[in-house]
Order: sequence, then structure tokens, then C-alpha cells
Amino acid sequence: MATSRSLNTVRSAIAVSALILLICSSLRHALFQSTAFDLGYFDQATYLISQGQTPIVSFWGYHFMGGHADWILYGLALLYKIHPDVHWLFAVQAIALAVGALPTFYLACQAGLKESQATAMAIVYLLYPLVFNLNLFDFHAEVIALPAFLGAVLAARLNRKIWFCGAIVLILACRDALSLTVAAMGFWLLVFEKKRWCGGIALAAGIAWFLIATQVIIPSFRPNGVEAVGRYAFLGDSVLEIAKNLLLKPGLVLGRIFTLPNLEYLALLFSPLIWGLSPQHLIPLVGAVPTLIINLITDYQPQKDLIHQYSLPALPFLLLAVISTLAAGKGWLRHPRSMIIWSLVAFLALAKFGYFWSRYLESIDTWQATREAIAQIQTKGSVLVPAQVAPHLTHRPVVKLVTVGAETTELREFDYVLLNRRHPGWGSSPEVVNQLLERLQNTPKFQLSYQQDEVYLFTQKGISYSGNESILGNSPKVNRHQSWMVN
Repeated sequence: MATSRSLNTVRSAIAVSALILLICSSLRHALFQSTAFDLGYFDQATYLISQGQTPIVSFWGYHFMGGHADWILYGLALLYKIHPDVHWLFAVQAIALAVGALPTFYLACQAGLKESQATAMAIVYLLYPLVFNLNLFDFHAEVIALPAFLGAVLAARLNRKIWFCGAIVLILACRDALSLTVAAMGFWLLVFEKKRWCGGIALAAGIAWFLIATQVIIPSFRPNGVEAVGRYAFLGDSVLEIAKNLLLKPGLVLGRIFTLPNLEYLALLFSPLIWGLSPQHLIPLVGAVPTLIINLITDYQPQKDLIHQYSLPALPFLLLAVISTLAAGKGWLRHPRSMIIWSLVAFLALAKFGYFWSRYLESIDTWQATREAIAQIQTKGSVLVPAQVAPHLTHRPVVKLVTVGAETTELREFDYVLLNRRHPGWGSSPEVVNQLLERLQNTPKFQLSYQQDEVYLFTQKGISYSGNESILGNSPKVNRHQSWMVN
């Protein structure tokens, strides 16, 4: 049983970590470094749910349930009913990522580790680079599943069946692909942990939800089916065909696994914890097998790093393997201080905190102008904006992105068009912006209502500013004599 001192240490570490994570994600957003995919996607869907509107993500074109069947957003929308603000998502994400240290601590204690080692394991979890990096990458509902996986294993080992079932339901609510990890965890619990009831429930629930989500729910909202299927086209053009060929045609898979990018990916994934892994105690990694296979056989690079969300389901089982090793008295490092020092070095090497004084400042020269332009969009009218601005304007039904192809879009459907020629944003280019500028200048329905530092805001004539006055007449930032068009 953990002493209050150790538990208080872990709780304090969780509180500090959650606060740091929240500050970092909020600052990144304030610097216009968050993007439409994925923060704008989740923010618009959650906002529309909270307003009783159909949650169709306008720049994606489908109901959000056609993405990953992540119905957890209906629960998150309750927070938006209190007050619609994207910082709710940042707070939920920061708390979820940080609180995973608590079940990690309890699992270590339950496995028989010394309290000092268990406390160190909680710190090791918080210092794992993916935890920090994922917090910076917009928002993803599956972060809620991270502590839920650890909690589910703890509940299974303590024979808390109701808690276990609750954790499984929470995990399955976060993303369709997590059902595969739930099924693999169930197999591990059933065969290796001898937790037949919990293992059977997880195995059955994982398989059932995978079929329901991918074959019924997602196609109902997005006729083209699961979007990520294209990353595995060499195995087939549907989820079931890919699953069948994975089992029946292993030759197609082996050539994709043994590659240099995969070796680099595995080195990134395992190196922060390599000190606590031994061949005799890798059985918990059975739960990570679906995640590893999915990431190894694709050529999609974001699935092979510690920045994006794709490796998150593997982390609980890596930690369990380390705990198992330490419980057996093995591992390169067993002293708490050594464990923490290694983790700190790995964090300094692989965490992307340096982005705050490098890439996150690349567009700082238009930061003030962008803020001022956004401040003049005071209605819930439709907008056409750069991807990095979209998450600041997604509390409305229609948001479209200034990306390649937008230069020919029908402008009359928008009340506002915001452009940044100096920093066009993800998926765009100066050429796209220039073509839109030319069209807007020649479209009588639009007036230039703001211009500064190559940031332009066009507004349909008749849209009011401050309730009853013309935007153009009230904007001190428009220099009508400045040449801004491309010759």
C-alpha cells in the first residue's frame, strides 16, 4: 500500500505536468500554430454539438462520426455548454495525459516495486517524449484513452469488473482504431494474465466495436468508408480486405516491415524505456501489436514518429513491460534516480519544446495583424481562412480553408475571406493567395475591410461591424492608397 508521502509526490507531479501541458498548448494556439486538422476539426464538431446543430466539419465535408466514430465528443460538448471555448479541449487533453501517471504508479505498486521505484515510474511516464509532443499537436480524443488503458489493466488485476468495463467503454468512445488495441489487450489478459472474465470482455468488445464502427457507423456518415484505408492500398481497398490479407498473405507485409524508416521508428519508440526492457518480460507488448503493425506497414511518415498520436496506444504496454522487468529484479537501471535521469535525457533529446523558439515564431511578424483581422469578424457568418487561423474561427457552421483549389471556389458563399500572403499556411501557397486577392478585388460584393503586413480581410458588403456600422468605414488599418495587388 502506497504511503501518503509517495502518493502526494505523484499527485503534485501530475498537477504540475497538467499545468505545463495546458500552458504550452494554449501558447502554441495563441501563436497561430494550431491548425484546422486536427484542432479546428474537433473544435467545430464539439461546438456544433453543444449548440444542437448537426456536427458536420465544414472543411472536411462530413459528419465527424464519419471520421473515427469518436462519440466521446458528445460528452465533451457538455463543457462547451458551460462556455464554448477551445481551451476546454486543451484542458481535457492536458489532464488526461498527466493523470496517466497515477495508474502507472498504482500498477507499479501492485506489481511489487518499491515505492521509490513506483514513484519514479510515474515520473518516467510524464517524461516520455510522446506525452509532451502529442499535447502540442492540436487535440485528439484518444488522449483520454491513455489513462483509461492503464486504469483498465489495474482494474483487471484488482478484479474490479465494473471499473474495467467503464474503462473499456471510455476507450472505445475515443477512436475506432483503439478497438484493435482493446481486443489485443483482452487476448493478453485472457491468455497471459489469466483474467478470463476481463480478457473475454475486452476481446469481444474490441472485435465487435471494430466491426460496428468500420462497417456500419463510419460508412453511414462518410460513404467512402474509413479514410485511412488508402495508406494500406497494397493490401486491399477496404478494411475487411486489408485484415484478411494481413492474415493470409504475410509475404505482402514482411517486405514493408524490414526497412530503415521502421528501424528508426522503433529506436525512437523504445529508446526512452530501453533500460527497463528485457526479452523475458515483453509479454505485455502483446497489447501493442496492432499499433506496431499498423504503423510499421504504412509509408505514412507521421505514423513513425513521437510527435503524432499514432503511437499512443503502445505506450501503456511499454510501461507495463518495464514494470514487469523491474518487478523481476532485472533491467539495466533499477535505481529511481537513474531511471529518472535517463528519462530526462530522452525528454531533452526527443521532446519538441524547442519549437517555441524556432518554428512557432516563423510567422510572428504577422501575429498582431492576424489578431486584429480576426477581431473584426464579429458574426457567425461563413469564412474562408488559412488553416492556421481556422481553429480561431470554428465556432460557426461554415469554415473553409485557403488551400490549393480554393482559388477557384465560389466566393459568394462566404461572408468573410481572410488571407495571409506572407504566410499562406498549410496546403496553400502565395500563388493561391494572389489569385484570390485578384478575384476579390474584382468582386463587387466584397470590400477590403482590413489590411496590414500582407494580412487581408475582405467582407461582403452589408455585413455589419459593432452591430450597425460598415466595417470599411470603421477600420483604421485599411490603407486605400497602398498598392497590394499582384501585377
